[in-house]
Amino acid sequence: MTSTHDNARSSRELVDQLKKSQIYRDYEKAFRDTTGLPLNLRPIEAFDLPHHNDPKEAPFCALMASTNQSCAACLQLQKRVEVEAQMEPKTLKCFAGLCDSAVPVRVGDNLVAFLQTGQIFLTKPNQRDFKRLTRELMNWGVQADLKRVEEAYFQTRVLEKKQFDAVLRLLTIFAQHLSSISNQLMVSAQQAEPPMVARAKVFIQQHQDEELSLRQVAGAVNTSAFYFCKMFKQATGLTFTDYLARVRIEKVKNLLINPHKRISEAAYEAGFQSLSQFNRVFRKIVGEAPTGWRDKLQRRNGLAT
Repeated sequence: MTSTHDNARSSRELVDQLKKSQIYRDYEKAFRDTTGLPLNLRPIEAFDLPHHNDPKEAPFCALMASTNQSCAACLQLQKRVEVEAQMEPKTLKCFAGLCDSAVPVRVGDNLVAFLQTGQIFLTKPNQRDFKRLTRELMNWGVQADLKRVEEAYFQTRVLEKKQFDAVLRLLTIFAQHLSSISNQLMVSAQQAEPPMVARAKVFIQQHQDEELSLRQVAGAVNTSAFYFCKMFKQATGLTFTDYLARVRIEKVKNLLINPHKRISEAAYEAGFQSLSQFNRVFRKIVGEAPTGWRDKLQRRNGLAT
């Protein structure tokens, strides 16, 4: 069973690759330019301040990040956000009333990262709100220039809930794109790997449409099934079975670009031995049924009837 530590490490590696992708860089720039809000793609268990030193960081949050007590309160909020945004977008308020939101990026059943934005008010703050805040800061013993704090506090962006909901919808759509890219990266990640594993990947690619076993692939690269299993998981982060399933699902998705290709035909051509097995694996990896995925694909391509 994969440990929590391994999941966090895999998430960090995946986020590094996603951030280098052209689609992420283009979307991040468009999002920032359009909304004026910060945006961060964060791995799981990265309990830091997600927007610290970001060019779009709210001035108030930048000030608070320099004080130990308020910084600790913000870190606690990040933990809550991660716990509560596992399955769907979640918006939480910090001690000062600012909203921070996280949108999960999932690959099938697995949570791999979060898209995070925020540092805004959903209602315009007033002097009473600020007085309550200053009392809390004083109780914490925060040493700060209250005039600067007040200026920064009232400079914070205010968005109507309807506007902010639209922002979260955009991020949810983008998270779905990142999910698809993540699956591809898990299949074709360019890692320093033993030649044996590289040869095994080529063999799997060439024979994916056949009934393929671990013992068969191990024999093709001249090693024992036990050693191959251990080295393959160590190099790819996936078991042989999971890797083969992802390769086959990518083949199915490519085949289904053809609107005349039946889903059952694509499944058998990719190497699945039964439709029930295919449907179960597709839903686990992609996060939805193949019919639903194809419907979305056809709507995007303007092919829906």
